Amino acid sequence: MTIPDPMPVRNPVLDAAGPVFVTLFLVLVFIQWKWPLRRQHFSVLHRIVRNAVLAAPSLVASRLVLVPIPFFVALWASQHHFGLFNRIPLPLVASILFGVALYDYAYYWWHKAMHLAPFFWRFHNVHHTDLDMDVSTASRFHIGEVLLSIFFRVAVVGLLGFGVWTLAVYELCFSVANQFQHSNWRLPLRLERVLNCLIVTPRMHGTHHSIVQRETNSNWGTVFSFWDRLHGTLRIDVPQDAITIGVAAYRDEHDLTFGKLLALPFRKQRPWRLPDGEIPERAPRITSEIAP
Repeated sequence: MTIPDPMPVRNPVLDAAGPVFVTLFLVLVFIQWKWPLRRQHFSVLHRIVRNAVLAAPSLVASRLVLVPIPFFVALWASQHHFGLFNRIPLPLVASILFGVALYDYAYYWWHKAMHLAPFFWRFHNVHHTDLDMDVSTASRFHIGEVLLSIFFRVAVVGLLGFGVWTLAVYELCFSVANQFQHSNWRLPLRLERVLNCLIVTPRMHGTHHSIVQRETNSNWGTVFSFWDRLHGTLRIDVPQDAITIGVAAYRDEHDLTFGKLLALPFRKQRPWRLPDGEIPERAPRITSEIAP
């Protein structure tokens, strides 16, 4: 296998991702402070610092391997005409649009696997144990999950033959969507209902972080919401003031220190029940519009 020259990996869209990430983070910190969606129960500053410390090795890994390796695979696949998109002649714009949609659809299944496969859940559990949710939660991932996702990305990029522009555009969309949907931003309900017809919104993703397991095991979309609509996994019926954020078995901040979160995937996983033994539950409502 010939290793491509690393210079072609540079891409103006990808180069913009870092500044966009930082700028959007700061903007959303202000917006969610000004117009909060859910009442915060724990110290915001304490959580942001803890999430930042936990996110630091994951962000370094993302910069060094998670993003570059799929780009090298895309370049290799292009040079060797390997993968679906390298065998179907499409205009660049069409290739990017279809590629971004397919990549996001693949991420729907990857996210579902992170919840339903016990080994994967050990790592993804760290993300869900945040006791409140805001834009800082968007970066709260165990480094083990980041490294595991490299194999997923390489397989998808290689088999489908995504081009570097498709990857660059999707990385930017992924970064923006990830921060937006985790933010504690109370958008006007009418606007959010319109946006939710296409993309994952804060209310939709807030339900995904509920301590009710049936609600957590829903809303697996990453950028676009229509994958959940397609597969019947959309839950938009829960008012945000009725949601308790987190994982039922991990309700004590002392269980969620940096060291314990790093070790969490390697310890016995607790059953999905509250410390008092109760299993949180909520009867679903029938609704086609996102709840307030």
